[in-house]
Amino acid sequence: MDPKVYVKVTNTGRQRLVAACDADLLGKTLKFGKITFTVRKDFYGGTLVNVSEAIAIIKSAPNSNLIGNIIVDKALQEGLVHPQAILDISGVPHTQIIKM
Repeated sequence: MDPKVYVKVTNTGRQRLVAACDADLLGKTLKFGKITFTVRKDFYGGTLVNVSEAIAIIKSAPNSNLIGNIIVDKALQEGLVHPQAILDISGVPHTQIIKM
């Protein structure tokens, strides 16, 4: 079974941003030292889709913001992100993809 993640696509003029998070993280706040990171519903809470569908959407986007073991691991497997571009926030991986 393909795991589920939330994906939200935001279009602003010519720019498109994809935000994706593991389903179980939506609405949670992560803390690590002085860092507080909230997986906000207004930013990440789009449509619940299979991780393979999310990857297809991410591949077509110029910019993506990803958080969670499932989505970040899959993006890494697909070669969309470099391992050194992944931050650890309380044991949860976070990364951004910016295509130039």
